[in-house]
Amino acid sequence: MLLLLLDPPSLIFFCFSSSLAPHLVFSIKVSTPAELHASVGDVVTLSCSFTSSSTPTSKMTVDWIYRPQTGGASETFFHFSSQAFPPTQGQFQGRIGWQGAPSRGVASISLSNATLNDNGTYTCSVRNPPDVHGSPTSKTLLTVTPKKSSIRFSDVSVLIVFILIPSGILTLILIGRMFCCGNQHSQSKAYRSTIEVTEGEEYEAVREKRATCYERCLMVNTFVFSQHINNSTTHV
Repeated sequence: MLLLLLDPPSLIFFCFSSSLAPHLVFSIKVSTPAELHASVGDVVTLSCSFTSSSTPTSKMTVDWIYRPQTGGASETFFHFSSQAFPPTQGQFQGRIGWQGAPSRGVASISLSNATLNDNGTYTCSVRNPPDVHGSPTSKTLLTVTPKKSSIRFSDVSVLIVFILIPSGILTLILIGRMFCCGNQHSQSKAYRSTIEVTEGEEYEAVREKRATCYERCLMVNTFVFSQHINNSTTHV
Protein backbone atom coordinates (compact mmCIF):
# COMPACT_ATOMS: atom_id res chain seq x y z
CA MET A 1 0.00 0.00 0.00
CA LEU A 2 2.88 2.34 0.87
CA LEU A 3 4.56 1.70 -2.48
CA LEU A 4 1.43 2.87 -4.30
CA LEU A 5 1.66 6.26 -2.61
CA LEU A 6 5.27 6.87 -3.78
CA ASP A 7 6.01 8.75 -6.98
CA PRO A 8 8.20 6.91 -9.57
CA PRO A 9 11.56 8.56 -8.58
CA SER A 10 10.98 7.82 -4.88
CA LEU A 11 9.95 4.28 -5.70
CA ILE A 12 13.18 3.69 -7.64
CA PHE A 13 15.31 5.08 -4.78
CA PHE A 14 13.48 2.92 -2.25
CA CYS A 15 14.07 -0.25 -4.25
CA PHE A 16 17.75 0.60 -4.80
CA SER A 17 18.32 1.33 -1.09
CA SER A 18 16.60 -1.89 -0.08
CA SER A 19 18.91 -3.93 -2.31
CA LEU A 20 22.00 -2.34 -0.73
CA ALA A 21 20.81 -2.59 2.87
CA PRO A 22 22.25 -6.06 3.61
CA HIS A 23 25.64 -5.04 2.24
CA LEU A 24 25.77 -1.88 4.32
CA VAL A 25 24.56 -3.46 7.56
CA PHE A 26 26.21 -6.87 7.49
CA SER A 27 29.76 -6.62 6.16
CA ILE A 28 33.18 -7.85 7.21
CA LYS A 29 36.66 -6.91 6.04
CA VAL A 30 39.83 -8.96 6.67
CA SER A 31 43.32 -7.44 6.33
CA THR A 32 46.80 -9.02 6.25
CA PRO A 33 50.23 -7.79 5.11
CA ALA A 34 50.85 -8.49 1.45
CA GLU A 35 54.33 -9.94 2.08
CA LEU A 36 56.42 -11.21 4.97
CA HIS A 37 60.14 -12.05 5.01
CA ALA A 38 61.90 -14.28 7.53
CA SER A 39 65.05 -16.34 8.01
CA VAL A 40 65.31 -20.04 8.76
CA GLY A 41 64.64 -20.67 12.45
CA ASP A 42 62.73 -17.42 13.04
CA VAL A 43 59.38 -17.09 14.78
CA VAL A 44 57.00 -15.51 12.26
CA THR A 45 53.81 -13.70 13.21
CA LEU A 46 51.18 -14.12 10.52
CA SER A 47 49.14 -11.01 11.24
CA CYS A 48 45.41 -10.88 10.49
CA SER A 49 42.89 -8.25 11.58
CA PHE A 50 39.23 -7.84 10.77
CA THR A 51 36.41 -5.34 11.13
CA SER A 52 32.84 -6.52 11.39
CA SER A 53 29.52 -4.75 11.69
CA SER A 54 28.46 -7.44 14.16
CA THR A 55 30.02 -8.14 17.54
CA PRO A 56 32.05 -11.38 17.44
CA THR A 57 30.20 -14.26 19.06
CA SER A 58 30.78 -17.96 19.61
CA LYS A 59 29.68 -18.48 16.01
CA MET A 60 32.71 -16.61 14.69
CA THR A 61 35.30 -18.83 13.01
CA VAL A 62 38.85 -18.30 11.77
CA ASP A 63 40.63 -20.50 9.25
CA TRP A 64 44.22 -20.29 8.04
CA ILE A 65 44.92 -21.85 4.66
CA TYR A 66 48.35 -22.61 3.18
CA ARG A 67 49.30 -23.01 -0.47
CA PRO A 68 52.94 -24.01 -1.25
CA GLN A 69 55.08 -21.70 -3.32
CA THR A 70 55.77 -24.56 -5.70
CA GLY A 71 52.04 -24.95 -6.33
CA GLY A 72 49.67 -27.71 -5.42
CA ALA A 73 46.49 -28.02 -3.41
CA SER A 74 45.63 -25.60 -0.61
CA GLU A 75 45.51 -26.92 2.95
CA THR A 76 43.55 -25.62 5.93
CA PHE A 77 46.04 -26.12 8.76
CA PHE A 78 44.48 -24.04 11.56
CA HIS A 79 40.90 -23.55 12.77
CA PHE A 80 39.40 -21.40 15.51
CA SER A 81 35.85 -21.70 16.81
CA SER A 82 35.49 -20.58 20.44
CA GLN A 83 38.91 -22.17 20.93
CA ALA A 84 42.04 -22.81 18.89
CA PHE A 85 42.55 -26.06 17.01
CA PRO A 86 46.24 -26.13 15.95
CA PRO A 87 47.45 -28.79 13.49
CA THR A 88 48.19 -32.21 14.97
CA GLN A 89 49.97 -33.55 11.90
CA GLY A 90 51.75 -32.40 8.78
CA GLN A 91 54.53 -29.85 8.35
CA PHE A 92 52.98 -27.35 10.79
CA GLN A 93 52.52 -29.78 13.67
CA GLY A 94 53.65 -28.26 16.96
CA ARG A 95 54.70 -24.97 15.35
CA ILE A 96 51.48 -22.94 15.27
CA GLY A 97 50.33 -20.69 18.12
CA TRP A 98 47.09 -18.71 18.42
CA GLN A 99 47.76 -14.99 18.85
CA GLY A 100 44.22 -13.82 18.19
CA ALA A 101 41.79 -11.69 20.18
CA PRO A 102 38.39 -11.76 18.42
CA SER A 103 36.93 -9.07 20.68
CA ARG A 104 39.60 -6.69 19.37
CA GLY A 105 39.36 -7.85 15.78
CA VAL A 106 42.60 -9.86 15.79
CA ALA A 107 42.94 -13.31 14.20
CA SER A 108 46.73 -13.66 14.05
CA ILE A 109 48.82 -16.80 14.52
CA SER A 110 52.53 -17.47 15.03
CA LEU A 111 54.74 -19.89 13.12
CA SER A 112 57.84 -21.03 15.01
CA ASN A 113 61.09 -22.44 13.63
CA ALA A 114 60.46 -21.29 10.07
CA THR A 115 61.87 -23.50 7.31
CA LEU A 116 62.36 -23.17 3.57
CA ASN A 117 59.40 -25.52 3.10
CA ASP A 118 57.13 -22.87 4.65
CA ASN A 119 57.45 -20.58 1.63
CA GLY A 120 54.05 -19.94 0.11
CA THR A 121 50.75 -18.08 0.38
CA TYR A 122 48.82 -17.94 3.67
CA THR A 123 45.14 -17.00 3.61
CA CYS A 124 43.26 -15.72 6.65
CA SER A 125 39.52 -16.39 6.47
CA VAL A 126 37.12 -14.96 9.07
CA ARG A 127 33.40 -15.72 9.33
CA ASN A 128 31.23 -13.80 11.77
CA PRO A 129 27.50 -14.50 11.21
CA PRO A 130 25.30 -12.75 10.31
CA ASP A 131 28.01 -10.91 8.33
CA VAL A 132 27.95 -12.58 4.94
CA HIS A 133 29.19 -9.82 2.66
CA GLY A 134 32.39 -7.85 2.23
CA SER A 135 35.94 -9.26 2.09
CA PRO A 136 36.14 -12.23 4.47
CA THR A 137 39.58 -13.38 3.29
CA SER A 138 43.05 -11.88 2.83
CA LYS A 139 46.38 -13.34 1.67
CA THR A 140 50.04 -13.04 2.74
CA LEU A 141 53.05 -14.23 0.76
CA LEU A 142 55.73 -15.60 3.12
CA THR A 143 59.34 -15.83 1.94
CA VAL A 144 61.83 -17.71 4.14
CA THR A 145 65.54 -17.44 3.29
CA PRO A 146 68.65 -19.14 4.76
CA LYS A 147 70.07 -17.44 7.82
CA LYS A 148 73.22 -15.43 7.13
CA SER A 149 76.23 -16.49 9.17
CA SER A 150 77.63 -13.80 11.43
CA ILE A 151 80.81 -13.63 13.50
CA ARG A 152 80.29 -12.30 17.00
CA PHE A 153 83.23 -11.18 19.10
CA SER A 154 83.17 -10.99 22.87
CA ASP A 155 84.74 -8.04 24.66
CA VAL A 156 87.87 -10.08 25.39
CA SER A 157 88.18 -11.14 21.74
CA VAL A 158 87.84 -7.56 20.58
CA LEU A 159 90.52 -6.48 23.06
CA ILE A 160 92.90 -9.19 21.85
CA VAL A 161 92.31 -8.68 18.12
CA PHE A 162 92.28 -4.91 17.96
CA ILE A 163 94.66 -3.90 20.79
CA LEU A 164 97.01 -6.62 22.05
CA ILE A 165 97.91 -8.20 18.71
CA PRO A 166 98.67 -4.89 16.92
CA SER A 167 100.68 -3.76 19.96
CA GLY A 168 102.69 -6.98 19.88
CA ILE A 169 103.34 -6.60 16.16
CA LEU A 170 104.58 -3.04 16.59
CA THR A 171 106.84 -4.13 19.45
CA LEU A 172 108.40 -6.89 17.33
CA ILE A 173 108.89 -4.46 14.46
CA LEU A 174 110.68 -1.96 16.68
CA ILE A 175 112.88 -4.66 18.24
CA GLY A 176 113.77 -6.04 14.81
CA ARG A 177 114.59 -2.59 13.50
CA MET A 178 116.77 -1.77 16.49
CA PHE A 179 118.57 -5.14 16.25
CA CYS A 180 119.27 -4.89 12.52
CA CYS A 181 120.37 -1.29 12.48
CA GLY A 182 122.34 -1.67 15.72
CA ASN A 183 124.41 -4.53 14.32
CA GLN A 184 125.11 -2.68 11.10
CA HIS A 185 126.17 0.44 13.01
CA SER A 186 128.52 -1.56 15.26
CA GLN A 187 130.10 -3.30 12.31
CA SER A 188 130.68 -0.03 10.52
CA LYS A 189 132.50 1.36 13.57
CA ALA A 190 134.59 -1.74 14.20
CA TYR A 191 135.81 -2.06 10.61
CA ARG A 192 138.63 0.19 9.49
CA SER A 193 140.37 -0.39 6.17
CA THR A 194 144.10 0.24 5.82
CA ILE A 195 143.48 1.37 2.29
CA GLU A 196 142.46 4.94 1.87
CA VAL A 197 139.20 5.51 0.10
CA THR A 198 137.82 8.60 -1.39
CA GLU A 199 134.94 10.48 0.20
CA GLY A 200 132.51 9.37 -2.50
CA GLU A 201 133.42 5.70 -2.12
CA GLU A 202 133.00 5.87 1.65
CA TYR A 203 129.56 7.43 1.21
CA GLU A 204 128.55 4.64 -1.17
CA ALA A 205 129.66 1.98 1.32
CA VAL A 206 127.68 3.57 4.16
CA ARG A 207 124.63 3.88 1.95
CA GLU A 208 124.85 0.21 0.98
CA LYS A 209 125.09 -0.80 4.63
CA ARG A 210 122.06 1.30 5.49
CA ALA A 211 120.16 -0.22 2.60
CA THR A 212 121.06 -3.69 3.87
CA CYS A 213 119.79 -2.69 7.32
CA TYR A 214 116.47 -1.48 5.96
CA GLU A 215 116.11 -4.58 3.80
CA ARG A 216 116.54 -6.81 6.84
CA CYS A 217 114.04 -4.75 8.79
CA LEU A 218 111.61 -5.01 5.92
CA MET A 219 112.04 -8.78 5.81
CA VAL A 220 111.40 -9.02 9.56
CA ASN A 221 108.29 -6.84 9.29
CA THR A 222 106.98 -8.85 6.35
CA PHE A 223 107.56 -12.15 8.16
CA VAL A 224 105.80 -10.97 11.33
CA PHE A 225 102.86 -9.59 9.38
CA SER A 226 102.48 -12.80 7.33
CA GLN A 227 102.54 -14.89 10.51
CA HIS A 228 99.80 -12.72 11.97
CA ILE A 229 97.65 -13.13 8.85
CA ASN A 230 98.14 -16.93 8.85
CA ASN A 231 97.18 -17.18 12.53
CA SER A 232 94.09 -15.04 11.99
CA THR A 233 93.03 -17.16 9.01
CA THR A 234 93.53 -20.37 11.01
CA HIS A 235 91.34 -19.13 13.87
CA VAL A 236 88.60 -17.98 11.52
